[in-house]
Amino acid sequence: MLVLLPPSEGKAASGRGAPLKPESLSLPGLADARAAVLDELVELCAADEAKAQQVLGLSEGLRGEIAKNAELRTAGTRPAGEIYTGVLYDALGLATLDPASRRRAHQSLLVFSGLWGAVRVGDRIPSYRCSMGVKLPGLGALGGYWRGPMESVLPKAADGGMVLDLRSSAYAAAWKPKGEVADRTATVRVLHSQIDESTGVEKRSVVSHFNKATKGRIVRSLLEAGAAPKTPAALVEALRDLGYVVEAQAPGKPGKAWGLDVVVSGIH
Repeated sequence: MLVLLPPSEGKAASGRGAPLKPESLSLPGLADARAAVLDELVELCAADEAKAQQVLGLSEGLRGEIAKNAELRTAGTRPAGEIYTGVLYDALGLATLDPASRRRAHQSLLVFSGLWGAVRVGDRIPSYRCSMGVKLPGLGALGGYWRGPMESVLPKAADGGMVLDLRSSAYAAAWKPKGEVADRTATVRVLHSQIDESTGVEKRSVVSHFNKATKGRIVRSLLEAGAAPKTPAALVEALRDLGYVVEAQAPGKPGKAWGLDVVVSGIH
């Protein structure tokens, strides 16, 4: 099973490891596209700080991210699973997984990125700032830029297995599973359930914190259980066996992904 994750907005500092080795990154079919984004991002941040701040959509308090981007080629690196932080990654807790679960994470997790396209959690990268929503002057909107390279690379990465898509909408724009890949893809929406005390009626809503934390816990649960569902229907059963409340919407026609609603209540 291939699990697609969004990155985190905030990131840990670059490590003390050797500088970036682009040829060492997974999905070598994305190498040329990565090089083009890296070249433009580094040049922009090194040459014109004010313009870079505008292009990257950074507040004054995040202006220091520009200098960090300008030094991407020489900065130290660490595994992507350590670079990405935040609610989802805290709940996933890669560092605290047992060895077998960690191996499964390295094999199955793929983190989408405005700069790298997509990387595996074991790929060594420097800390950076470049979301999928950025529109670089030369390459244009990154969500659209990555679609072409992804269309040839991601179906091969799925390798005939199931795809669990946990990306946010900005990162989902970079690759949309099609055809038979879509038939074995499931997207997840997390709904927070609350009972209105005055009416006794259940209300459901999408709450960012619950959404991210629950997705992280789902991935951790599947990794620890060694679950390897081959179809979206089998994934639904696996999640229910792990204690999740799941409502599934099977597509009405071929070539469409399944939609799964995971319902949580109380404080998580």
